[in-house]
Amino acid sequence: MSKLRFYLKIYGKIIVQDIKSKMSYRSDFIISIIGILLTDASELLAFYITFLNFPSVCGWTYHEMLFLYGFSLIALTPLQCLFDNNWNLRHYVYDGDFIKYCFRPINIFFYFISEDFDTKGIGQFFVGLGTLIYAWTKLRLSVNFISIALLVVALISASLFMIAIMNIAAATCFYLTNSGYVIGTMSKFRDYAKYPVTIFSTFFRLIFTFIIPIAFIAYYPSLVVLRPEKIPILTWLSPVYGIFFFYISYKVWMLGASKYSGTGS
Repeated sequence: MSKLRFYLKIYGKIIVQDIKSKMSYRSDFIISIIGILLTDASELLAFYITFLNFPSVCGWTYHEMLFLYGFSLIALTPLQCLFDNNWNLRHYVYDGDFIKYCFRPINIFFYFISEDFDTKGIGQFFVGLGTLIYAWTKLRLSVNFISIALLVVALISASLFMIAIMNIAAATCFYLTNSGYVIGTMSKFRDYAKYPVTIFSTFFRLIFTFIIPIAFIAYYPSLVVLRPEKIPILTWLSPVYGIFFFYISYKVWMLGASKYSGTGS
């Protein structure tokens, strides 16, 4: 417990300093927030235009799809804000700068990840929250302690999956010379997470459930609130599966870091 408090204290100090450094460039901060808001707004507009012509997609209504969209944005916020430094990992490894993390008396993964806080995720969170609340209201879903508690657990579970996917994708730079395409490709799958897995063919359902589990980022976890009358077993397994998958990604990341020996120059 004391070790946890120690890391939380360090993490708080690192994050505060990083945010201060970003806030010193206020124009860049404001532009980045506006940029993510416009990106999300354009996707919402695409949703609206699509449903002007189709009342539903494979049995999913406009407001149900909006619910999944908002849910996915909130679930992806921890990845965007707290784990964005994974994008820089390959540069540190290839340039040899990653060696500095090997000499600190704290966990390497923690130290590396905590160095960057992406403020763009803040705008993403509020767009997702607003969309989720709007869809929730239109769908007339019940609001009580149990539904809110289930929603929070579902969101945490969903976040763990995408973080785990990106941890493994980033860690490939320890094993592959040109790994940039891996993390880029995995990032693209976030777009598919905003849709119900039932709209895909059986082949892709299996891939998105058991190989690249993006179906757990929004679809399966959200069913506990969105469609409580027919919840599949995978929804109830999401928290356990999410923790396990995150742990595996952490071990893969740490194994790669343990094999790192610099550039040799």
